[in-house]
Amino acid sequence: MDFAERNVIVTGGTGALGEAVTGLLLASGAICHIPNLIEAEIAHFAHAAHPRVRLAHHVDLADSSQVDAYYAEIDAIWASIHIAGGFAMGPIGESPAAVFDDQISINARTCYLCCRAATLGIRRTSAGGRIVNVSARPGIEPRSGAGMIAYTAAKAAVAAITQSLAEELAGEAIWVNAVAPSILNTLANRAVMPDADHTDWPTTEAVARTITFLAAPENQATRGAVIPVYGAA
Repeated sequence: MDFAERNVIVTGGTGALGEAVTGLLLASGAICHIPNLIEAEIAHFAHAAHPRVRLAHHVDLADSSQVDAYYAEIDAIWASIHIAGGFAMGPIGESPAAVFDDQISINARTCYLCCRAATLGIRRTSAGGRIVNVSARPGIEPRSGAGMIAYTAAKAAVAAITQSLAEELAGEAIWVNAVAPSILNTLANRAVMPDADHTDWPTTEAVARTITFLAAPENQATRGAVIPVYGAA
C-alpha cells in the first residue's frame, strides 16, 4: 500500500489499536496527524518522535468547534481513521442515564463530528479520499451486547453513520467503511479477563491491516462495509 506523502488523521492514535495502525501507515509513507486528549498516553506511544508524526495536544473530539478547527489546519487530507472511543459495561439497572450519554458522546458523537470535518477537509482536494470508523461486534450483533447496552447503542450508531455516509459520498470518490472488532488481544484486555482464551482474540496488528487497507488508495471498490474483525472469537 502506497501512502507516500499522504496526510492521514488517526484519532485514538496513541492507544493500542491506534499505535498499530500508525505504525503500518508510517511504514507505507504516510504523514500521520494524531489529535490527543489524554497526555499520559503519549509517554508510551512508540511513534511519538517519528518525523512524519504530527501530534496535537488537548484536542477534545466531542467538541465540535475543536474538531472543526483541528481538521481545518491540515492541508490535502487523504484519509481520516476514527479509532477514538471508550467502553462501559453494566446491566441497564445499574447504568444511569449519564453512562448512556457518555458512551454516545465518546463513541457516536466523536465519530459524527470527525466524519463531518473529514468530509469537508477531503473535499478541498477534489481528489477523493477515505474515511474509516471503528464500530464493535455488539454494534452489528446487538444481542451480544447484553450487559453493555449503552456501549452497544453507541457502536451501532457508528455502524449506521458509516453506511449512510458511504452512500452520501459515493459520487465524490470518498469511500467510507468501518471495522467491527471483537475483544482485542491487548495487555489491558488480558489483565481484565485473565482466564479467557486470549489466543482466539484478534491482535491489534491484524485489525490494523484491515483498517489500513480500507484507508489506502489501493482500495478501489469497497465502501459502505462494516467488516467483522473477530479472529477466532
